[in-house]
Amino acid sequence: AHNVALHYSGRENQSVGQRQQSPIYHLRCLNNWVKSMLINAYVREKDRVLDFACGKGGDLTKYRKARVGTYTGVDIALESVRRDAVGRYNGGNYPFPAKFIAGDAFTADLTQHLPVKSYDVVSSQFAIHYSWSTETRARRALRNVSQMLRPGGHFIGTTVDSNVLVRKLRATDGMTFGNSIVEVTFDDRFKRKTFDAENGPFGLQYAFTLQDAVTACHEWMVPKRAFVDLAEEYGLELVEWRNLHDFVHDKLGAGASSESNDANTLSEDEWEAAHLYAAFAFRKAGAATAA
Repeated sequence: AHNVALHYSGRENQSVGQRQQSPIYHLRCLNNWVKSMLINAYVREKDRVLDFACGKGGDLTKYRKARVGTYTGVDIALESVRRDAVGRYNGGNYPFPAKFIAGDAFTADLTQHLPVKSYDVVSSQFAIHYSWSTETRARRALRNVSQMLRPGGHFIGTTVDSNVLVRKLRATDGMTFGNSIVEVTFDDRFKRKTFDAENGPFGLQYAFTLQDAVTACHEWMVPKRAFVDLAEEYGLELVEWRNLHDFVHDKLGAGASSESNDANTLSEDEWEAAHLYAAFAFRKAGAATAA
């Protein structure tokens, strides 16, 4: 977790022009579109939102469009929070109050810092897999989600699609697969390419490189069945889980605006990278309460 924090805190901000020249520019646009679609589906006007791994506050504008009531962002990267997220909020004339906490939502007991059952939505975008390094961290993450959500509230997010990762690993001769922008390398301890009860669902580590984003960053698989079962232990019921390819096709097929960032705009390699991820939503058990 410390290494992940150092990585994200150490990344330099890019200008709009630099971002548009990035080889993963359209992939980033697609990821933002997916997050917007999740927010549109599960966040209502005046909702109280808790954002795990909020980073530099890049989703604040999405919550402005959703007309949320309050926003709380938590991230382990101190400088990303202090320098970027807070600065973005203070300079953005946002119509809702916001609070930012520098800390690890996957290890800290958030009940010591935030009121329980006080949020309508908890979001964790492209981050929950960092909690699956150990069972203790995974349980703390989901316990925090459950304790923060009101009954009937939603936990939404995006994470790695372990089924796709395993299929791609088995389809390659060695322990590395990828393309011009993405590379995934598994440890030799998985050279049999089986992930059974002996390994367990936690600590299934690989090194992930995405051009112009991360280099050999340690990430962990999140087996869907184990994720759903563990979430159920904390009163979180699965609403949907879809690979990003299916998510995009379903949303566009239902008439959602692509904002010129649909799959046709991406390079083939960017579209393949998107296939490594899934979008999900859970509902906190119990009768919904009035806002």
